[in-house]
Amino acid sequence: MLFTRLALASAATALFGVASAQLSVTNPGGSNLWWVAQSSNTLEWTCSTSPYTNFTVLLANPDKSILEAPLAILAIEYNYDCSKTITQQQSAQPAGTGYTVQLANPFNSTDVYAESQPFEIKALGSTYPTSTPAAASSTGSSTGSTAQTTGKSGAMGMYAPVGMSVAAAMALGFWAA
Repeated sequence: MLFTRLALASAATALFGVASAQLSVTNPGGSNLWWVAQSSNTLEWTCSTSPYTNFTVLLANPDKSILEAPLAILAIEYNYDCSKTITQQQSAQPAGTGYTVQLANPFNSTDVYAESQPFEIKALGSTYPTSTPAAASSTGSSTGSTAQTTGKSGAMGMYAPVGMSVAAAMALGFWAA
């Protein structure tokens, strides 16, 4: 009986942890993190808190004269990468404001998992931002480090879907004593 209660409590805790897991775009976004037109730019997201294994990366802008509809710039991106260099060919859009990056369901791009804060694509030759998002932050705040990071190791920490499977098995009573 005590084991059953502990198992249910553990399952509830694990499910709560998965429910609170989220995916956020940390770079670009806001007035301090922009991209430069016709250049390589960095995309970063909170891979350690994401419940998704992969997603499609879209570039959007509400101004239809700039971008008629969200444009897929990466068909499938794996969450464990944590960041990606977006080439000048992938994001060959004019300089302007109001752009957002959307991370969406690969099978239904209208199912957006996360969206960046609006950001600017500055003209070719502009300097890159002097700050990047804090590694552990999911709010998009920034630190005083340099803009061009070399990428992350790809380690994901705790992987939510696996934890959810164990928790679901425990809740359903399939956990061996």
